[in-house]
Amino acid sequence: MPAPLPLSPSQSPAAQPVRLLVVDDSAFMRFTISQHLGSRAEINVVGAARDGQEALEMIPALNPDVVTLDVEMPRLDGISTLREIMARFPRPVVMLSSLTREGAVTTIQALTLGAVDFIAKPERQLDIQSVMEEAAGKILRATRARIRPPAVALAAAQPAQPVVEKPVRLRLPSDPVVLIGSSTGGPRALNEVIPALSASIPAALVIVQHMPAGFTHSLAERLNATSRLKVREAQPGDRLMVGQALVAPGGFHLLLDDNDQVALNQNSPVHGVRPSIDVTLTSLVQRYGRRVISVILTGMGSDGTNGSVLLSSLGGTVIAEHESTCVVWGMPRSVVEKHAANVVAPLPDVATAIEQAVRQNMKEKLS
Repeated sequence: MPAPLPLSPSQSPAAQPVRLLVVDDSAFMRFTISQHLGSRAEINVVGAARDGQEALEMIPALNPDVVTLDVEMPRLDGISTLREIMARFPRPVVMLSSLTREGAVTTIQALTLGAVDFIAKPERQLDIQSVMEEAAGKILRATRARIRPPAVALAAAQPAQPVVEKPVRLRLPSDPVVLIGSSTGGPRALNEVIPALSASIPAALVIVQHMPAGFTHSLAERLNATSRLKVREAQPGDRLMVGQALVAPGGFHLLLDDNDQVALNQNSPVHGVRPSIDVTLTSLVQRYGRRVISVILTGMGSDGTNGSVLLSSLGGTVIAEHESTCVVWGMPRSVVEKHAANVVAPLPDVATAIEQAVRQNMKEKLS
């Protein structure tokens, strides 16, 4: 068995309740979260802060295992507070986000800065119980996250030059297709890998990030703004293009139909998620065989393993993120333990591994 993942400095033993600090400027939300989550034996609410400044004062004294952090607050907003927590007291943070366009943009920003997950605030009082159930699960899972210190985390990405001006149609049968799958910690990982890929990479890319509807559009826009490649959320009828990365929409499985066009559906979740990496990867492998390159990044569970095993059995290339840089070494670990990974690389080396795999893939097609 591998050694346990190093967690935040304050992580309590598994037998002890998770120490939680709630940060929200709404007295109602502070009370609601504290009451609902504090009633659980596995969670101990050790404090509630009214804003980011108060939270930063409380963290050294309370030493919470996990922090829930509101976005819009007086004195010090959620994003600024998150930056300070990551720099001064790195530990798992779960954001509280509103289900709005602005909320989605800010949530993606928070996830790329190091937040482990997010909870959509209830829009109606009737929704509170179900939201609190979701929050409890995410808080407990957050304790398993590896929080990378800022020294090795992604610096603020800048638009890279040259960029792809116009993606071109995938050439058959030579151009490879790269599937990148990620879950917990994925937005931050994608924000490191995608901008590092060159504009000249002769491959089409598909990204499957576990995320609900309404947030993947903002993720695609952020990646597009910092990358050489064109990145956008996939739509029905899209075709795979060299120089373009399509992001599977939240809440939909993405497949290719018999005309090599994108098809979306809302069939039952697979591995408890939709979009599912395995659904998309299996569809790609069935269409393109060894031309597919599978890249499995940080995330809980085993989504992506079945498709990677299938691809590996056909002689295709599978890249898994190394344990040392995963926020959660779940999906890559599953792929490695099934002996399906050809390459196991830490996150800073994943883009290079992808470029090398693409070149090798094309070389094999020409030989």
